[in-house]
Amino acid sequence: MEWLTGELTSVAFCWRLERRDGVAIGLTAHDRDLVVDGLRYRAAPGMTPSAIERTRSLDADSMDVRGALGSGAITEQDLLLGRWDGARVSVFAIDWTAPGERAALGDGSIGAVELNDGGFSAELRSVAAALDRDVSESTTPGCRAELGDARCRVAMAAREHVVRVVSVEGAVLTLDREEPVADAFAGGRLRWLGGALCGLEAHIARSSGTMITLRETPESDVTGIRVRIREGCDKTIATCAARFGNAENFRGEPYLPGIDLLTRYPGA
Repeated sequence: MEWLTGELTSVAFCWRLERRDGVAIGLTAHDRDLVVDGLRYRAAPGMTPSAIERTRSLDADSMDVRGALGSGAITEQDLLLGRWDGARVSVFAIDWTAPGERAALGDGSIGAVELNDGGFSAELRSVAAALDRDVSESTTPGCRAELGDARCRVAMAAREHVVRVVSVEGAVLTLDREEPVADAFAGGRLRWLGGALCGLEAHIARSSGTMITLRETPESDVTGIRVRIREGCDKTIATCAARFGNAENFRGEPYLPGIDLLTRYPGA
């Protein structure tokens, strides 16, 4: 890469960001737009990376990116709503006079995001960060699978419901249809199908009849919005057997004695 070693360099930093909903954008610290591999990287001179630390060890690489919230590409509302949480990021340098060959600087996903004084800073988690996760599961009385996933195997086609929000009071939503059975929606997920929150998901804490309580209050008015609700599970063996008839796939140890066994005997 001769363009990195010359007396006068023409290096520009670029960021490719891909959200979980499929939206992809390109940004560059250069003062003009650049086209790289068919994607236009919009000029965002205020976007600056911190010092990038890369090693050959298994330790996770680290980097922060700071920028302004002036453009339509990354807005304060989208950051607050979580649209950029977990987005895939690729950071590289190119020769802005002839965009083509690139020098990779980092790949990963967006972690913690902070807003301050009309700008933001985002942490870039490298692929190596996945090595920090536990590789073995701990025993739990409740099921560790998610309802409908490959380990649970419950068919979800008939357990997703499209309903409309009739009224909102804080985190409590009233729907135009009752849940099929008691507590069917508790522990499930809700996806907004319209409005400012369209495409985002919310977790349901409790449900009763036509009313559901979300874990967090919606950031905007959702009255009249259609939503898709995916039923939930309280992850107990009783519910797994009685409601789903799926006890053979239960991924927990409900009858394994726990540490509380020591407190059941006087003087223990």
